[in-house]
Amino acid sequence: MAEEGAAGAVHLLCLAASSGVPLFCRSSRGGAPSRQQLPFSVIGSLNGVHMFGQNLDVTLRSARTEDTAVVWKTFHDSVTLIVLCSELGCAELRLERLLEMVFGAMVLLVGLEELTKIRNVERLKKDLRATYGLIDSLLVDTELAGDLTQCVDCIIPADGLLLQDALAGFAEEMGSVFASLVAGGRVVVGTEGWWRLGAPEAVLLPWLVGTLPFQAARDYPVYLPHGSPTVPHRFLTLMLLPGLELCVLCGPQPPLSQVEPQVLERWWQPMLEPLRACLALVPRGVPAGFPLHSDILGLLLLHLEQRRGLFTVDLSGEEGPSPSTRRRLLRSFYVLVTATHFPPEEKAEEQRCPTEVPRACYVVSGTSAEGPQGQQDPGAGLRLVAVQAGPRRLLLLVSPRSPTHALRGLASRTLHTLTPFL
Repeated sequence: MAEEGAAGAVHLLCLAASSGVPLFCRSSRGGAPSRQQLPFSVIGSLNGVHMFGQNLDVTLRSARTEDTAVVWKTFHDSVTLIVLCSELGCAELRLERLLEMVFGAMVLLVGLEELTKIRNVERLKKDLRATYGLIDSLLVDTELAGDLTQCVDCIIPADGLLLQDALAGFAEEMGSVFASLVAGGRVVVGTEGWWRLGAPEAVLLPWLVGTLPFQAARDYPVYLPHGSPTVPHRFLTLMLLPGLELCVLCGPQPPLSQVEPQVLERWWQPMLEPLRACLALVPRGVPAGFPLHSDILGLLLLHLEQRRGLFTVDLSGEEGPSPSTRRRLLRSFYVLVTATHFPPEEKAEEQRCPTEVPRACYVVSGTSAEGPQGQQDPGAGLRLVAVQAGPRRLLLLVSPRSPTHALRGLASRTLHTLTPFL
């Protein structure tokens, strides 16, 4: 299985679909933001070949050269997004979902009407600057997986019921049904209303919190790409502890100035120790001592109906590959099994016989014992296994010392252990 390389570059282009005028260009290289810009001639050629196909009633979706993958997508016949990726093994599925998340980020912060009824290109360019921080965070290496899985990144707190009750009481006093606790871009607990948020806002709102400047409290206007793309809501964030924020979606009331400290203290002062324990879960995601096999180096658990996920590679010591390598391996494996083995839900329903849908698969990465400079390859022999049971899909990254014939049993037991929590 090809691993997504860390040294490649990603270029994202946004153009007005009708005129081809560039609205912005964002780039990353080696997993970090880059100021490198594509030449205007390249931008014109990429948009020109796409428009040429449209004139012939042909939709150009993707192309690939020896070292670069390109994906085009037009939204609402108004905005065209183009992404170029030179990372090794970069898959079309990943780039398609990236473009969907980028457009969702644009709607979240600018609104759908501004994007579909472009009256002043220069003004739109200026408005879109507000999206750069969120969009750049989607292009770089991240500890999260929601951009790819389209599921909300979560953690498993030890005192989840206590925190849930406090959150529900606070949200009721605030007059909102949409509230959550967010730590490191991951949702700790959320109200029932919060979990009913559609995609992509359910993923993007916690993601947005991590990209905003450090502040004790914020009152931020947002649109909901699925639920309210043309009418803005107020997105209130209140810092309970550094790195742990209380997020509330609400209407005109209450003003931020009227969220009295006494209200926060009444609901959250008794929860101080559980809140501190939540911070200790980032980026591990599960409490220390959680019963997971020592051979598991990383896992990705998804609940496909609830659209929630747990993604962690901080389950063992420093033995084996780095956390960034573990994340890339699991993300690449997710793309592989989603594209080839476990079909999306809508396609699974079309299968004539349930036995046609695989229930498990595995691969062994890099059988070479040495790297290109004669050094031991830390990724050699790593096992990746996936199982699906009902709405849950579990992917594991497993140590080379674990025998392949035991992988399915290990994955099934791990899924059974995690099922009560997600």
